Amino acid sequence: MKKYFNKGFILLALGLSTLACESTLDINETEVGFTTENVTPDLLLAGAIQAPRERFEVTASETGSILMNQWAGDINNVTGGFQDEFRLNFTQNYGPGSVIWRDIYRGMGGYQAIINYEGAEYENHKAIARILKSYYFQFLTDVYGDIPYSEALQFGENFTPTYDNSKAIYRDLIVQLDAAIATLNNYGAALPVGVEDTVFAGDPNGWIQVANTLKLRILLRQSELATTDSETASYLATQFGNLSTNFLTNNATINPGYTNAAGQLNPFWANYGQDTAGNDTFDNDFIVPSDYQAEFLKGATTEDGTATNVPDPRLTRMYEPVTIGPDAGSVVGVIQGETNVNAPQELSELGPGLLRGPNQDSFLFTAAESFFLQAEAVHKGYIAGNAEQLFKDGIQASFSTLGAGDATTYIAQASTVDRIGWTGSANKLEAIMTQKWIALTGINAMESFIDYNRTGFPATPLPIIAEQSRLPYRLLYPASESSSNSANVPNQPASAAFNNRLFWDIN
Repeated sequence: MKKYFNKGFILLALGLSTLACESTLDINETEVGFTTENVTPDLLLAGAIQAPRERFEVTASETGSILMNQWAGDINNVTGGFQDEFRLNFTQNYGPGSVIWRDIYRGMGGYQAIINYEGAEYENHKAIARILKSYYFQFLTDVYGDIPYSEALQFGENFTPTYDNSKAIYRDLIVQLDAAIATLNNYGAALPVGVEDTVFAGDPNGWIQVANTLKLRILLRQSELATTDSETASYLATQFGNLSTNFLTNNATINPGYTNAAGQLNPFWANYGQDTAGNDTFDNDFIVPSDYQAEFLKGATTEDGTATNVPDPRLTRMYEPVTIGPDAGSVVGVIQGETNVNAPQELSELGPGLLRGPNQDSFLFTAAESFFLQAEAVHKGYIAGNAEQLFKDGIQASFSTLGAGDATTYIAQASTVDRIGWTGSANKLEAIMTQKWIALTGINAMESFIDYNRTGFPATPLPIIAEQSRLPYRLLYPASESSSNSANVPNQPASAAFNNRLFWDIN
């Protein structure tokens, strides 16, 4: 297990922040005297948007990048990195799983404070909070299964919330998103949102697009289940029939004024880039590409015998080529679980498409993911459209996000190739999931892990020291939850990570 340090923003245990005039990043921490009636939603929103970000885009995404064979550790300079992950040793004491649970729940407190605020003049702020709360609750239930939901986030009134059924949570998330969309469709009726909205600066259509795209993700997550469960099939038919196709076509990004100052760095940069003095962080030197992803994107033969023979220009945007040794000029990764005896002499580090600077945007939802979701929905017959064009739009959006330029040549070269091209892939779902796997690297890799459990794609090699025959279906409830909420936490043996599927998982 990697060692984690508290870096970046000082986040509130309840997600509360004060919006100062100098910067929306002036986050104050207090656990005493907090009352929602004293802090209005416009003062809460910026900090609430920010609160879960470090844990979500660093710890959670990094875990996904290891599980999905995108990243590895620099074995030449660090001994023992990612040993739990490479051995597939996912227990109740798995450190990242514990802090993901703790900090994302804490980070959502600000959304609940906004929703609870008495006063109809802040209905638009409440709608945004409902969307964000739904976004993170879907993630938590996709990773842990049944979780506290209806009794969660009660600000000290209930320290032992009951656990809700994950399928019931999914159904209620759609209800919450519909309510938020209805409010935002009547945006002029209440106090408008301003600069405290660090995603869309108060543009309601941006949030409506996020809500619709999130609904699309939630519904598609159940689409495999619908092939065997008639009730789910009927439910999805109704929901897709009512679903607006006003989806995201541009990245939904967060930027409250990130800058090269203490406590105001973009959280991804603060972890993987440099400190304010320009010194490389530990993870800047530690994180390297897996050999599998590096070779896959080169089009070369991978450790499982795959070779697309199509070089992907995104490779050198994700990772920097090494400058010395026999592989100079190439991106070089290491097989997950390999020792320094057999590792290449020099290993690549994260590249300029992911590390853009201390003021870079955070990604709430990428256009690439939106297009791939739409391509899947069209391919499965749930919505109208051109699945192949949406698939290509997703690739181009990924290129644009990484600064890789025009994807036309790559799309043409990949077109007839299995797994990465539309025409050449007998299984279109596999092609969508493989391209999404590439596009979400370093952005939201846990989504690829969740998609893998749902669809079986992309099937990447296990680490060579894996002690299980497959990836886990879920993370286990942390030991701290078992001790503090023992009356309610479901009984979960260590084997549950590899035996107990999520409700939507039939593969």
